[in-house]
Amino acid sequence: MYVVLTTYMAPELYYAVPRRSKNNTKEAQIMIRKIIHIDEEKCNGCGSCANACHEGAIGMVNGKAKLLRDDYCDGLGDCLPTCPTGAITFVEREAAAYDETAVMKNRQEKIQKQGAALPCGCPGTQSKAIEHKDCDCGGFEAAGAMPSRLSQWPVQIKLVPVNAPYFNGAKLLVAADCTAYAYANFHERFIKGNIALVGCPKLDSVDYSEKLAEIIRNNDIKSVTVVRMEVPCCGGIEHAVKAALQSSGKFIPWRVVTLSTDGRILD
Repeated sequence: MYVVLTTYMAPELYYAVPRRSKNNTKEAQIMIRKIIHIDEEKCNGCGSCANACHEGAIGMVNGKAKLLRDDYCDGLGDCLPTCPTGAITFVEREAAAYDETAVMKNRQEKIQKQGAALPCGCPGTQSKAIEHKDCDCGGFEAAGAMPSRLSQWPVQIKLVPVNAPYFNGAKLLVAADCTAYAYANFHERFIKGNIALVGCPKLDSVDYSEKLAEIIRNNDIKSVTVVRMEVPCCGGIEHAVKAALQSSGKFIPWRVVTLSTDGRILD
């Protein structure tokens, strides 16, 4: 029996062969189709492709991008233009058919997992707003310190609840982990007056765009500021925010600030 082709993909991306997988209890459809191939030797581990893949087909394994599941890859190649080294190409081979239902289920599970507290009840995952009393900052300056401008906890993108009350009416700051270390006046220049979320697209093997899209879609976000480093791997966090804004269906003002490794604002 020939497999039945879905209408999700353009016909030129695949054609059917009379075979079914014997290893999958659900009898996943097998076909000859176009699918991505990642050259591990060329991959520099920046993670941009993983963030660009909204289907979750690509993940970071031991510092390298890897195609995790054939049936999560739709063959449209959104990941190709994001790769700075040209490590991703199309090949035509036998692969499981794209499974949109499985992709959507996996996406929802990831969002729920990222928004939930850890089973251990770790205090670091408890969501709360932080209020700072008005103070005479001259005293801090005299002591060689400045007050914190952080207005909520947690700050990690992976840990923050998507429906936290402090998101309503918020100006959102999405920053790469390293930026606060590179720019000395980060609290006053960027965190003050914003809800701050941080992450590292290279070290975190998740697609930030999905969770960020949920935050933007479900809350009254007024604006989004992205602060990233000049290094190529930091492009993943900028791409994630852009993808999240597009996916949310909302038109929200946003800007990108790039920092140099020696702490200067480049743009």
